[in-house]
Amino acid sequence: MNKTKSTDLQINPKELQIIQDKIYELRGFKVMLDFDLAELYGTETKRLKE
Repeated sequence: MNKTKSTDLQINPKELQIIQDKIYELRGFKVMLDFDLAELYGTETKRLKE
C-alpha cells in the first residue's frame, strides 16, 4: 500500500508560467517575494506576516 498522498491539481500552463516567473533564486534558495505571494493568495501582504 502506498502511503504517500498524491494531489491531482490541474494547472493551466499559462498560470504555471506566471507562478514560475515569480520564483527567484537567491544564494542558492528558491524564493517568492511576499507581495507576489499575497497576490497569488488574494490577500494583503501584512496578512502573510501574521
